[in-house]
Amino acid sequence: MSERFAALPGGIGVSRLRVYDTAAPDGVVGGTPHVHLCCTEGYVVTGGEGAVQTLGGEGFRETPLRAGAVVWFEPGTVHRLVNGGGLSIVVLMQNSGLPEAGDAVLTFPPEVLADPEAYAEAAALPDGGAPGADVRSAYRRRDLAVSGFQALRAGGPAALAAFHAAAMALRRPLLTAWRRRWADGAGAAAAGTGTQLDALERGEWRYLGGAGVYAVDAPVERGRLGMCGLLDTYPAAG
Repeated sequence: MSERFAALPGGIGVSRLRVYDTAAPDGVVGGTPHVHLCCTEGYVVTGGEGAVQTLGGEGFRETPLRAGAVVWFEPGTVHRLVNGGGLSIVVLMQNSGLPEAGDAVLTFPPEVLADPEAYAEAAALPDGGAPGADVRSAYRRRDLAVSGFQALRAGGPAALAAFHAAAMALRRPLLTAWRRRWADGAGAAAAGTGTQLDALERGEWRYLGGAGVYAVDAPVERGRLGMCGLLDTYPAAG
């Protein structure tokens, strides 16, 4: 077993998710609607049942989730997990590190999105959502985001476009840091494959002898408050 620790394939992030099992003000049981600006997200459903509600260029859609299903969606897709009973998921996230650095914008009402300080206050969790934090704070921000999500659904394409523009403006100050994370993570992983292809074309194979094997026996955290539920998290890279 190698003592060093490489990133997961393609620089992805992985976590286990138990979707929240309480109802929002609209009566729907589940998580917090939000969008990613740069990251495709994927679900491998491991137990229970439910759905993911999405809002994008093709309008509103609800995709069923049952054990064995694999669902993924691209940046710009507003999404909300619905827990129909015991819904648990392995989440695969593109560009590991970017979501943790702010590549997620919750569907708060426009007046909150337009004010970075108000947004930060509304999105904050005690101790950053560390395991053991009061889950009621996660429900509070979910409920506020649900009110914005309902308005987006009712407002049609114009409302979604305005939300995307507001999300971009809110996160624009982070773009330089995001680019560095991408270059060091997923970008480096893709470039590494190019380097290997170049070596093979030259007839060089000795790099294959330096391959490592890696394992993580258990999550590094259990029960972190996430946007959609309780997260068991794993290290992304060393």
